[in-house]
Amino acid sequence: MTIIQSGSKLGRRPTPRTVGSQYQSLIMMLLISLLLLGGIGFRLFYLQLVQGEQNRQLAENNRIRLIPKQPVRGTIFDRKGKILASSRLSHSVFVWPIAPKKPNWLQTRARLAEILDIPEEEIQKRVEEAGEDLLERMRVARGLTPAQITALKEFSQELEGVEVDIEHVRHYPNKQLAAHVLGYTGELTAEELARRRQEGYRLGDIAGKMGVEASFEKNLRGEWGGKQVEVNGAGKVLRVLGEKRAKAGKDVNLTIDLELQKAAEAALGRRKGAVVALDPNDGSVLALVSYPSFDPNIFSSRITPETWKQLQGEGNPFVNRALRGFPPASTFKVVTATAGMESGKYSPNTVLNTYAYLNVGGTRFGEWNRAGFGPMGFVRALAWSSNTFFGQIGRGVGGPTLIEWSRRYGFGEKTGIELPEEVPGLIADDAWKQKRFNWEWTVGDTVNMSIGQGFTQATPLQVAVMFAVPANGGYRVKPHLLKNDALPEQWRESLNLKPSTVQILQQGLRQVVASGTGGALRVPHLPPVSGKSGTAEAPPGRPHAWFGAYAPADKPEIVVVAFAEHSGGGGGSVAAPIVRQVMESYFKKTSK
Repeated sequence: MTIIQSGSKLGRRPTPRTVGSQYQSLIMMLLISLLLLGGIGFRLFYLQLVQGEQNRQLAENNRIRLIPKQPVRGTIFDRKGKILASSRLSHSVFVWPIAPKKPNWLQTRARLAEILDIPEEEIQKRVEEAGEDLLERMRVARGLTPAQITALKEFSQELEGVEVDIEHVRHYPNKQLAAHVLGYTGELTAEELARRRQEGYRLGDIAGKMGVEASFEKNLRGEWGGKQVEVNGAGKVLRVLGEKRAKAGKDVNLTIDLELQKAAEAALGRRKGAVVALDPNDGSVLALVSYPSFDPNIFSSRITPETWKQLQGEGNPFVNRALRGFPPASTFKVVTATAGMESGKYSPNTVLNTYAYLNVGGTRFGEWNRAGFGPMGFVRALAWSSNTFFGQIGRGVGGPTLIEWSRRYGFGEKTGIELPEEVPGLIADDAWKQKRFNWEWTVGDTVNMSIGQGFTQATPLQVAVMFAVPANGGYRVKPHLLKNDALPEQWRESLNLKPSTVQILQQGLRQVVASGTGGALRVPHLPPVSGKSGTAEAPPGRPHAWFGAYAPADKPEIVVVAFAEHSGGGGGSVAAPIVRQVMESYFKKTSK
């Protein structure tokens, strides 16, 4: 007899409540596993398909970096092939975009600021302007000193993501010489970069900010290159994935003569003013000087706000006075004489009496010698710069005719020289005066204009263009700095002057030096010189001094204009000696 023990599993009969209970745990485990696998699968699906491209990009950013290579900027030469601006090697410090994301960034930033003597806020601002999506390194400072380079190496363990590299920076071997012609270069600000991104500019780009550097930016700039590299977790380069060579900028040859530029700057000295020398036959600018000046090399490293403020306070050294407007004074009588003879109202043989003053509408326009010169013709009136003679000519032809000839000579508009700082000057008329002062043009305005005073504003470069007209026989030239092989005819246009007008102008300007107010240029070691002086009233300051001249008188090769701002004294005594020094250098002779 078999005995079945109670409680034995073998002997237990299944009931509706116990059927399948042995599989419940297994089923629960399967359900949990399916839920987990489903969640993981869904997450993988989301990461790989929905966010796949973004995550791949994040992984790639941590593994691949861009090391940009800035192009070497083109060299600027003078007309004889002498270097005016080139490039030199310099050390710069960069920060990789991953560095600010590190936990120790604040310590890194503080150390970097200490070594470079740059406020931490300035470094942080550069980082924020660069943005979080930047793949390439950002420049923090240029032109490092040897001491800074050494310090950066010594503290390299504390400077994670900071790198020192060598790059080309602009170099001006002659320092301040021709600074207003050459201009300077500098790193684009955030605002400038935003405006010029469509032109292909990028973070850290260096561009021309003034002068020729700005005007010929497209030629000088070149094209960026660089490397795409793979790095490990420590940031070390494992391999180069791709490389594009930087393309150097094109060289630019100018019409400037380095030696004549030196002579012109020496002649002007520390007088506030300008000197312009050009070829009257084709408008080639041989020298262009403005003082005070500056050393463009200072922009090859960091400019502090204090340095910039100091530079701006020293007589406005960044103002190119050769391209700014001033009252041209008696040099303008060349235009008045032209208007008189070309109008038909005054023949070349006209003789007028001169007086101590002209009374026009109750206003007295005085003669500079306070007595008058008696009867005079155009030639002698130019030689002695009679105000009352040319006041009568201006009054006779009338304002519209005088204004027309002023503009035909190029006054009141830019000459077209390749410098962005040029201003048009001012030739006022009735419409301008009505708009500005709500007052009509008067005869007194015309008389004032006829002697280069009143509202008239002319740049030293415009005055040089004016003197080129009688020098070359009646052509208005377009001054230019870019040297090329174009024929002179392509740089000038005829004013269609009567031969008799040109002849009288040439005779009168020659007599200025031979027997009149330009005696400072009446020296035996120079060829015959023609010219004209000018002394401009400029209240409340002292008068401006002008002198413009060309030589040789019979076959001119050079025009020189000197302008001394608020110098006091007359044009013949202050500005003429400056012109003489430049002429002496050009003709390779020295004063005895």
